[in-house]
Amino acid sequence: MPVSADREYFERVQKMEGPEAGEIAFPRFCPERRFPLSDRQWLIGRRSRSRGIYPDIDLVGPPEDVAVSHTHALLVPQPGGGWAIIDLRSTNRTYLDGDPGPIKAEEPVPLSDGTVVNLGAWTRLTFRAEAAPG
Repeated sequence: MPVSADREYFERVQKMEGPEAGEIAFPRFCPERRFPLSDRQWLIGRRSRSRGIYPDIDLVGPPEDVAVSHTHALLVPQPGGGWAIIDLRSTNRTYLDGDPGPIKAEEPVPLSDGTVVNLGAWTRLTFRAEAAPG
């Protein structure tokens, strides 16, 4: 699963969040990172040693999107193949494919090949079907 910075999403977040959003800057450089998935659930978030949180897809950076919750979302394999994502009541929610509304917390949402998942202030994960269990 490729992870990168999404300028368009960042600009939407800046407009929605008001004056405090100006405290988070879009990264000047953000190399794409890849996380190969296997047939188990994957916690998405940011590591916190003090809280004992070690996500499988650790978005601590660099650069670090501080608007990603430590336990932001969960990728879960589905019976019969495919994947779903579950927002874990994250502070800044989880968005799919540019939809202006977030997904419902704690409800699995199926993912298709090419689904764009946005988290935090600028993070984009692009789901690839070749990662799907089955």
